[in-house]
Amino acid sequence: MRLADFIARNIEPILVEWEAFAATLLPAARSMDSSALRDHAEQILLAVAKDISTPQTTEAQREKSLGHAPLAIDAAETAAQTHAILRARRGFDINQLAAEYRALRASVLRLWIDKCHPSAPHMDDMVRFNEAIDQALAESVSFFTEQVEQARNLLLGMLGHDMRSPLQTIRITASYLAALNAGERVSEAAGRLIRSGVRMQSLLDDLCDFNRTQLGLGINIAPHDVHLEPVLADVVDELRAAYPGRQIALEIDGDLRGGWDEQRMQQLLSNLVINAIKYGAPDAPVLVIAVATDADVRIEVKNQGEPIDPQTLARIFDPLQRGGDQKDKGSSKSGLGLGLYIASEIARAHHGKIEAKSDPKETAFIVRVPRRAK
Repeated sequence: MRLADFIARNIEPILVEWEAFAATLLPAARSMDSSALRDHAEQILLAVAKDISTPQTTEAQREKSLGHAPLAIDAAETAAQTHAILRARRGFDINQLAAEYRALRASVLRLWIDKCHPSAPHMDDMVRFNEAIDQALAESVSFFTEQVEQARNLLLGMLGHDMRSPLQTIRITASYLAALNAGERVSEAAGRLIRSGVRMQSLLDDLCDFNRTQLGLGINIAPHDVHLEPVLADVVDELRAAYPGRQIALEIDGDLRGGWDEQRMQQLLSNLVINAIKYGAPDAPVLVIAVATDADVRIEVKNQGEPIDPQTLARIFDPLQRGGDQKDKGSSKSGLGLGLYIASEIARAHHGKIEAKSDPKETAFIVRVPRRAK
């Protein structure tokens, strides 16, 4: 018996074995009924049977082996893709998802070979069946990964958003304690709370912005008429107070007025300067230079110290990267590794760009943003 005919005529026995195996995938399967355990299994099997019985050229077989199988034109998703989404929502992990296909493959082939006995099974059918199962598995894994990634980003985004309110309360209370003038020890403790709160707020802001980019929403900006000179001066003054042992110099050349999101530009500059402080030589100044032209504004943040190696420089704006090497773990340099990524996304949102250069003399981050959004 040809395998496609066997599958079509023996759907129920195959589904019984699928359901029995799916029920062992705990804890996700514990509360699932028969219908949920069999989710889309019948449609997946029928798609496999159709694939096996469809004529296939050598070139089509090669394309399929490379993951380039033709897409269905009458459905937004295949049964395997929908199955993956529902399994992800039920709490299955990716190993359990793959195990279902492994068990299905073994079950169908065993039942079919037993049915063919004493005749030999058609080897071409077996090859085509394995191709079809591999294709369904690839579709499921791809959609499962996307679903899990999206759920994770939504969770982190909600967590970052919901933590803002209690953090704001802590910062306000700390500021109130500092204003009480209740003694040096209380003032010092309040100062530590304020500084820690500011850093936590920065981390939460980066986390929320990162999640927006991962969800395809991008960095949100609200441009209006802004004079960047006082904006840059305020950022530099704040960071001088936060890092009293470091020198931060600011140089302005030209008229820095244009249409930007003021808070986002503050965030961009702050991220770049903090990065320069963390990874620059502690006894050398960090230099911020802003130069205006007719079309745009160029902001450079420079520091001295060890140069960034070419491999790190090539991915310096990738998310979850840090400027230092593994020896920085657990030190004051550690963080989420999002600061430079967020800075590049802010520049992009303003239709600008950012680049990094590094040599034994200095490391420089250069931002160019047009005066008006295009």
